[in-house]
Amino acid sequence: MLKDMTVGSETRHIVSFTLPLFIGNVFQQAYNMVDAVIVGRYIGHNALAAVGTSFPVMYLMIAFVLGLTVGASVVVSQIFGAKDYRKLKRAISTFIYILVITAMAVSLFGLSFTKPLLRLLGTPAEVMDDATAYMLVTFAGSIFLFGYNAISGVLRGLGDSRTPLYFLILSSLLNIYLDILFVTSLDMGVAGVAYATMISQALSMVLCIIYAYTRIELFHFSKKDWVFDKDIFTSAVKLGIPSSVQQTFMSIGMMVMQGLVNRFGAITMASFAAASRVDSIAVLPIQSFGLAISTFTAQNVGAERIDRVKKAFKSTILMSVASSAIAAAIMIFSGKGIISLFVKTGEPGVIKQGAEYLMIVSAFYVLAAVMFITSGMLRGAGDMIPSSLSSLVSLIVRVVAAFVLSIYTPLGYLGIWWSVPIGWLFGMIVAIWRYRQDAWKQKAVVGSIG
Repeated sequence: MLKDMTVGSETRHIVSFTLPLFIGNVFQQAYNMVDAVIVGRYIGHNALAAVGTSFPVMYLMIAFVLGLTVGASVVVSQIFGAKDYRKLKRAISTFIYILVITAMAVSLFGLSFTKPLLRLLGTPAEVMDDATAYMLVTFAGSIFLFGYNAISGVLRGLGDSRTPLYFLILSSLLNIYLDILFVTSLDMGVAGVAYATMISQALSMVLCIIYAYTRIELFHFSKKDWVFDKDIFTSAVKLGIPSSVQQTFMSIGMMVMQGLVNRFGAITMASFAAASRVDSIAVLPIQSFGLAISTFTAQNVGAERIDRVKKAFKSTILMSVASSAIAAAIMIFSGKGIISLFVKTGEPGVIKQGAEYLMIVSAFYVLAAVMFITSGMLRGAGDMIPSSLSSLVSLIVRVVAAFVLSIYTPLGYLGIWWSVPIGWLFGMIVAIWRYRQDAWKQKAVVGSIG
């Protein structure tokens, strides 16, 4: 169901849009979470370390495309808010072309350079084979990941955050079943969880395509509708490039962080893999609020309703701060029990270090909440460079702090844990500074597309 956010209660729109996003993001994160739990409990901490060290390498391959998807989503939202449905159909066609070409390029590049990238991270020998097997399967199926994210991103831009959720729930349940089947019954090892994820992502993409084509008129394409609009592409690139650069630098930063973690051995690698996945679930409410305020802002900037954007921004900040406090309480008091789910009995080192990560990082979720919401609002307004700069500053500070604290102070691996909130603090400062300048009010792109 498409939703016009330019009329009606601002807070109600944000809440109703955020809830499906949050639930959907939980199930999407469940892909990685279940992979980690299955390999950690049924194969061992080396396998868990392999899955963990693979993630930043894979993210490097898809980061640029994800950034372009952000730009495309903003263009779709603003055109929809302006009620220009002819232009909207051309935008959807253009983005499908972009998706297919870039997904093929990423798959080929990833399949060709998996081992060199893992060696660059200093991946231990005992982890290398499992990490390679996991990554090769994942890159082979990257078209399904891109396809689902692209189509669901367009649907969210049109105000529909529920339909992609339903399909994602189905595919997540399938992923859990296939993980257990491939690893425990068919003894396929780490590659088994990668195959399970690929098949599940393919299902969610196909279901989204079928729904969009059969239920939404904008997806009914005749031969003449399949066009590549250079103006729309240019606008999407202008909006997406800052985010792509941001995502690419984030992936490089994640690789540097993973390299620092790898210096401390397989136990720390496994604890980081487990704790970071739990952390990714804990921050989903505030990330979902950030996505919601971005779509809300894009539609209302397209409709020239800046007053509604400001009201929604204030209420979203309050809701995200409250949700971050709840998440922090859960992580602080239940961290050890949660981390223990990822490992076999008799591995206290992983549990100890993972729980320390959750206790340190979650105490500062409020900083992440303000940063995510403010950056999301700027992104929806089309003010992409400052939005991306906030994340880049956060990342750069995090990497520098992790390097200095873990190597040149007695903190050791704890220095990597402490670097996360330090980065959030500086990223939040940049985002708030830009918001108060008010320049974002003049960043709408719909008028520049012919």
